[in-house]
Amino acid sequence: MSGYAIANPTYAPLDFGVASNTFTVSEHRNQITRRAGAKSLHRRYAAPSTEHPDEASHPMTLYDTDFYAWAEQQTKLLRSGQLAQADIEHIAEEIESMGRREKRELLSRLAILLMHLLKWQVQPMLRGNSWRATIKVQRRDIERHLADNPSLKAKLPEILAAAYGDATLLASRETGLPEASFPPSLPWSFEQIMDGGFWPEDGDAA
Repeated sequence: MSGYAIANPTYAPLDFGVASNTFTVSEHRNQITRRAGAKSLHRRYAAPSTEHPDEASHPMTLYDTDFYAWAEQQTKLLRSGQLAQADIEHIAEEIESMGRREKRELLSRLAILLMHLLKWQVQPMLRGNSWRATIKVQRRDIERHLADNPSLKAKLPEILAAAYGDATLLASRETGLPEASFPPSLPWSFEQIMDGGFWPEDGDAA
C-alpha cells in the first residue's frame, strides 16, 4: 500500500464551530461520522508504529474502527448501569476533550467579539450594520455559552488575555494597521465588552 502516506493524521475535536449560531443533531452526527472515518483510514493505511512495536498485536476495538457505533454502544451501557462493560478510559478521554472544546469555543467567540470592537474603534468610517450585527450576535452567544458552562467564568481572566492576543492579530490583518496600533493589553473590562450599550470610540479605555 505504498501509495498511501497517512502516517500521523491529526484528529480534530468535534467542534461546533464559531461562525454558526445554531447546531443541529444531524451536524453533530456528521462530525462523528467524519471523525470515525479518519480513525478507520488511519488504522487501515498507516505504517506500524516504531515507538510501540507491539501495537500490531493489540486487537482493534470498536472505538478505533467505528466511533459512532462506539458512542451509541457506550451510551446504552451507561444508561443501563453496565459500568463494568463500559469503555471507561476512552469515555474519560472524550469527556476531557469536550471540556477543552467548550473552553476553546469561548476563547474563539471572545476573539471575534474583541476583533470587531477594535475595528469599530479604529475605523469609524467603516462602521455598518454587518459589524454591529456580528458584535450583537457574539455577545448573545457568549452569554449563552457561559450560562451553559458557568464554571468557565472562573477562567475568564486567562481566556480574555488569550482572546485579546488573537483579536489584535486578526484586527491588524483586516484593517491593515500594525499590531502596535492596538493597546498591548485588553483596554476594556469583561462587563464592558458584554454591555449591549457599549460601542467604543477613539480613545476609549477601561
